[in-house]
Amino acid sequence: MGFKALIVDKAEDGTVSQALEEIDEARLPAEGDVTVAVEFSTVNYKDGLCLTGTGGLVRSYPHVPGIDFAGSVEASDDARYKPGDKVVLTGWRVGEAWWGGYAQKARVKADWLVPLPQGLTCRQAMAVGTAGFTAMLAVMALEAHGLKPGAGEILVTGAAGGVGSVATAILANRGYEVAAVTGRPETAEYLRDLGAQRIVPRDELSETVKRPLESESWAGCVDAVGGAMLARILGQMKYGASVAAVGLAGGAQLPATVIPFLLRGVNLLGIDSVMQPYDNRVVAWQRIADDLPMAMLEAMIQPARLAGLPDLGAAILKGQVKGRVVVDVNAD
Repeated sequence: MGFKALIVDKAEDGTVSQALEEIDEARLPAEGDVTVAVEFSTVNYKDGLCLTGTGGLVRSYPHVPGIDFAGSVEASDDARYKPGDKVVLTGWRVGEAWWGGYAQKARVKADWLVPLPQGLTCRQAMAVGTAGFTAMLAVMALEAHGLKPGAGEILVTGAAGGVGSVATAILANRGYEVAAVTGRPETAEYLRDLGAQRIVPRDELSETVKRPLESESWAGCVDAVGGAMLARILGQMKYGASVAAVGLAGGAQLPATVIPFLLRGVNLLGIDSVMQPYDNRVVAWQRIADDLPMAMLEAMIQPARLAGLPDLGAAILKGQVKGRVVVDVNAD
């Protein structure tokens, strides 16, 4: 029986096209051992790259993008999952090297799945997605390095984006004082509704300074920008404070010195969500269910359908998507 899938293809001249097609289950990856009836997916920055054929993430065409999905197990050759089980998948290069969630069915390896935690629906899980999962990993890393409520302001860069929105909501709900950085003044009210106590214009942090250290301002930071902004922030961290680096929207280069690490004991924590071990994934997803207010999560959601993904993919690469896109793959 056929099902709908968004197929991205690349012609010999390099032209990339996207088309919603009816395909047969036989086209799904043969190496997978669990078939999932997908209910919802989402749109992350990587999805934008895969949809537009940029960034070199997709090596083989035709291709089904979608690095996240949630749904019900339809068939399983692995004893850990049975038909009807609710599952969520993020990472493992699904949607990049492996056909992903922009379809009504997916076939993946059982090791890549996580049971949907109690208290979350498939729709809510995809409102979280890789972006929210990464945000939770960042908060967990900061807390593992000693961060506690009351320590001072926690900076969140790229705060109106997917990672930043969820990080802001989680931190505020846990009692932290959040300073949200954004280059879009129109998102200020949205960020305050998520719990941000202060809005920091991006221009205040985007300029590189020659001084390796500035006044100690931040007790912690979730940084989705990287580049010159991250270098500037490192010199503003309080003694012994940590920065969780989760993205590179502002560039992959880090024009910084080692002085903040040597004189203030600052920690730079790298956050990877793609290859995260299973046990850490289970803990993070349960923390999401416990620590992320569902009303705030709902406020972040922008609904979408498979047919609208090409436009959304282009928009997210331009920084034009606010909050979290939730794709109902079964909507007409």
